Amino acid sequence: MTTPRLLPRLILAGLLAIPLAACDGMTRTQQRALSGGAIGAAGGAALGAITGGSAVTGALLGGAGGAAIGAVTSRR
Repeated sequence: MTTPRLLPRLILAGLLAIPLAACDGMTRTQQRALSGGAIGAAGGAALGAITGGSAVTGALLGGAGGAAIGAVTSRR
């Protein structure tokens, strides 16, 4: 792999790793809200794109719903 193509990939890998380090000091409820929001955003964007709607709107609605559900659920 040539250097001009390697640098953007290294930058992308670094940017993707930074959010993982931010989760260290979070409570379980915060972690559930974050993961629920991420899963909801991905699912909402996919459904929005598949159904011919706006992927951005689907991601916003799915992320908000996922974060809310993740925050109010518990492991018990």
